[in-house]
Amino acid sequence: MSVASPITEFVGSVKYGDTVGLVIANVDSSLHDNMGLDNGHRSIGIISNRTGVGSQIMAADEAVKATNTKVVSIELPRDAKGGAGHGCLIILAAEDVSDVRKAVEITLSNTERNFGDVYLFDAGHLDLHYTARASFALNKGFGAPIGKAFGIIVGAPAGIGVVMADTALKTANVELVNYLSPSSKETSHSNEVTITITGDSDAVRQSVIAAREVGLSIAKSMGEKPVSITGKPYI
Repeated sequence: MSVASPITEFVGSVKYGDTVGLVIANVDSSLHDNMGLDNGHRSIGIISNRTGVGSQIMAADEAVKATNTKVVSIELPRDAKGGAGHGCLIILAAEDVSDVRKAVEITLSNTERNFGDVYLFDAGHLDLHYTARASFALNKGFGAPIGKAFGIIVGAPAGIGVVMADTALKTANVELVNYLSPSSKETSHSNEVTITITGDSDAVRQSVIAAREVGLSIAKSMGEKPVSITGKPYI
């Protein structure tokens, strides 16, 4: 993560996905009402980035497990820097600013790890994630069943994502939670297909791995060289 900043709102940043973590100790009353915050939640933590989405939401999911914070909102803005993809805006809230600051710190520290299974190539990208136990951030962002294993599979351009999705669902006995195509409003009409799955922990993990392998294979057949962003796959 980045070095400390003299700006009190700044918590830190991660180069992967151009991710920044911020806090507001006492939100302006007008902004508070329009953001839909609970009366007792005056402090918010903010995770904002240009690319990635799954990496940051997975990281935020670990943060809410470990802190007394609430997930207020998760949005997926279309972002040209992401090529075929988009970024995200995550808002966390708590009564005490120390809670949201800790949650932001945990999110930032986990983001780098999660970029290990994001693969870039000239024509697009693959974005894969797995957790044995989903919590409130994944529930807010993708409707994940809380407490169950959960996987995210993304392929771009969108056609690769369709094949990855089909492979994942045929590999093991998993349940499809979401199918998000380019016309889906949730993904801001980006040129990618995303599916999310749940089920037995081993089954979900194997499905994500199978989807990763077929996505990498297609990219290589196109003459591309997919590269893990960190060089350290974690799934």
